[in-house]
Amino acid sequence: MTNPFPIPLNALRAIEIVARRGALAPAADELGVTIGAVSQHLRRAEERLGVDLFDRTGGGLRPLPALSAALPQLTAGFTALADGLGSLKGDEDGVLNLTVGSVFASRWLIWRIAKFARLHPEIEVRLNVSATMVDLSRADVDCGIRFGLGQWPGVQASLIGGTRYQPVCAPKVAQHLSSVADLAKVPVIQDQTTMLSWEAWRAVAGLDPAVVLDGPVYSDASLAFDAAIAEQGVLMAADMMSADAVSDGRLVRPFGLSVDGPQGYWLVVGRGKRESGKLRALRRWLAQEVPASACGYLKQQRDEAGVADPRGCMDNHGR
Repeated sequence: MTNPFPIPLNALRAIEIVARRGALAPAADELGVTIGAVSQHLRRAEERLGVDLFDRTGGGLRPLPALSAALPQLTAGFTALADGLGSLKGDEDGVLNLTVGSVFASRWLIWRIAKFARLHPEIEVRLNVSATMVDLSRADVDCGIRFGLGQWPGVQASLIGGTRYQPVCAPKVAQHLSSVADLAKVPVIQDQTTMLSWEAWRAVAGLDPAVVLDGPVYSDASLAFDAAIAEQGVLMAADMMSADAVSDGRLVRPFGLSVDGPQGYWLVVGRGKRESGKLRALRRWLAQEVPASACGYLKQQRDEAGVADPRGCMDNHGR
């Protein structure tokens, strides 16, 4: 009988990881072997298959057409194996490994995750907060929440919210903003990581494109948010992320003018991964919690306690 696996599964796994990541080191880390061992896996696999799998370039290893065509099946196969192993272990629905960015974690999730825990005490949530794109095909990552266009390779993405955005600032800074033209008179925080378009907002607000907006520069989105709260200037922010700070008075929306952008927050899962019970629970909770959070954490708390909010679902600029 012909052996359906002419090369060892470890070698096949190494091929799949290197093809996705373009380097030997990620495969070595995941398999717990040396980079040299991964290189040997690839070389021997090519010898046994009788075909070259990679183009060795100065920028890394690039899968050749035959491997590129087979890669989705290889990734789906290893994902299915990981799911099957989780089922055998019997604890696949007990722990939810969720990867998120720092802004989503600190500005939204950390204030609400306890509600999910109360609803689902049988699920332990383990957060991986990272500015980098975590590989969602890994067996130890169930899902993630990412900001962008939702078109990442190798994942299934479902929009959960966060598409609307507008300028925010501390109340003292807002005192200097009678019109959008006044933005030229105050610092405008430059978040180097943002995908939110000042140009699109300016066009809707009618701000002359020739007006120069300048201010402190930050390479970390969470620090840029803190800078706005600390009265350092005006920041462009997603309404979903600024709602809590607006609700408790740390920030205001001086112009009350938001625009709808192409980016948003997406629940993302590695393509081919099975929809587990814990993932379905998170998906249902987000579908309820994200709309409910539009007015901020304090407003939610008042609503749940049955206390009226005299301002309603509005910012606190007082205009």
